[in-house]
Amino acid sequence: MSRIKLWDRYFTPFISQEDIAKRVAEMGTKLSMDYTGKRPVFVAVLNGSLHFASDLTRHFEEKCEISFVKYTSYQGMQSTGKLQQVLGLQESVFGRHVILLEDIVDSGLTLAGIFESIAALDPLSIRTATLLYKPKAMRYSVKPDYVGFEIGNEFVVGYGMDYNGLGRNMPGLYQALPL
Repeated sequence: MSRIKLWDRYFTPFISQEDIAKRVAEMGTKLSMDYTGKRPVFVAVLNGSLHFASDLTRHFEEKCEISFVKYTSYQGMQSTGKLQQVLGLQESVFGRHVILLEDIVDSGLTLAGIFESIAALDPLSIRTATLLYKPKAMRYSVKPDYVGFEIGNEFVVGYGMDYNGLGRNMPGLYQALPL
């Protein structure tokens, strides 16, 4: 991993592909144990959680289903503070165990909004899993149940996360360098 440039910003290596793979496998094992015989529905939040959802569900050793929703709240490197639904849940989750999959939880805006929307559909339970969690940035009372890595307030790209559309395809994570 070496420094990369996306648009006008430079990014430096942060978490390696190998470290991500190891942690996601551990999370998949833990979820498999917690959901033995329960056939949960994983709801992945696009676009950012695409890689995380794919890798995590491959490590889930029980029967499951996966669905997708898409919300936006970011412009550039900052949250707009407004959550917009682009693609809603298409499957019924009534009476089902739901596991929301996020790439990163920082302010908690997206997680809180999606959690509320899904709770209104009467699932049996809702738990949340995220690759990255920024506890110091939280402004909402939701906290992820399963966390890959706790990080500071670094802006990161790679493994599904982007800077104005670029960087999602990077296998590891990179953090923005100061301007």
